[in-house]
Amino acid sequence: MPETARRPPRSPMAAPRSFLWSRRIFLTLLTGFVLLPVYVMVSSSLKPLADVSGKFQWIPSGLTLRPYLDIWRTVPLADYFVNSLVVAGTATVCSLVVAVFAAYAVSRHAFRGKRVFTVTVLSTQMFPGILFLLPLFLLYVNIGNATGIALFGSRGGLILTYLTFSLPFSIWMLIGYFDAVPRDLDEAAKVDGCGPLGALLRVVVPAAIPGIVAVGVYAFMTAWGEVLFASVMTTDATRTLAVGLQGYATQNDVYWNQVMAASLVVSVPVVAGFLLLQRYLVTGLTAGAVK
Repeated sequence: MPETARRPPRSPMAAPRSFLWSRRIFLTLLTGFVLLPVYVMVSSSLKPLADVSGKFQWIPSGLTLRPYLDIWRTVPLADYFVNSLVVAGTATVCSLVVAVFAAYAVSRHAFRGKRVFTVTVLSTQMFPGILFLLPLFLLYVNIGNATGIALFGSRGGLILTYLTFSLPFSIWMLIGYFDAVPRDLDEAAKVDGCGPLGALLRVVVPAAIPGIVAVGVYAFMTAWGEVLFASVMTTDATRTLAVGLQGYATQNDVYWNQVMAASLVVSVPVVAGFLLLQRYLVTGLTAGAVK
């Protein structure tokens, strides 16, 4: 029997071999392009300062963990870490609590001005953040002078600032998630004796956990990596990590190995949170994309 007769017929939908190899080459190059900055960051964080001060060396002359020890002494990185955790964590929790109740009210109840409210919430995302920098600065300073409440240079003022950006988007996103939860669940909960608050907390919120996690991750990352407002609205005592990394640059030199090491340390909470909440996050983002 001829060799060609024993070969299975090629499927009409099968991709040609040249296309498969082209895709493999493209994906390999894309992977290398994405991982190149990661290699530069990790390798630079393990190099002596002499290896990163001048021309970049792809192969380090030696490896050391000294930069990971020096980052805590060169600048008060631990204080910046605490400030970022407090500000980002509080802003995320406040944003989720307010957004859950606001989105549930819009999703389940009809009231006058409902459409105007949703359009207004969404329209706030059209304006760049720098547009609000000077008004917020003047507002905080005047409130402090008039009432003695220190908003400028405090953690509370920075938390309120981040809420103005994360809260509208959180409300708008959660409205879509709550709309996808069947109203029959609310009615069933009310039949079992739950009021509107009980139906929200016991039925709707557990059903919308993936969306709530996705919104929470967005709010946390927005506050964790923000630089513009943190550089203006904070003092030395309330400075966050995103701004504190500038302390590794002096008038005479830049401690590039410590900068890279600190950048890796700063990214640990975000990466760890993503790995822990990956299942909920992927489900929430997929549901949001379908809606």
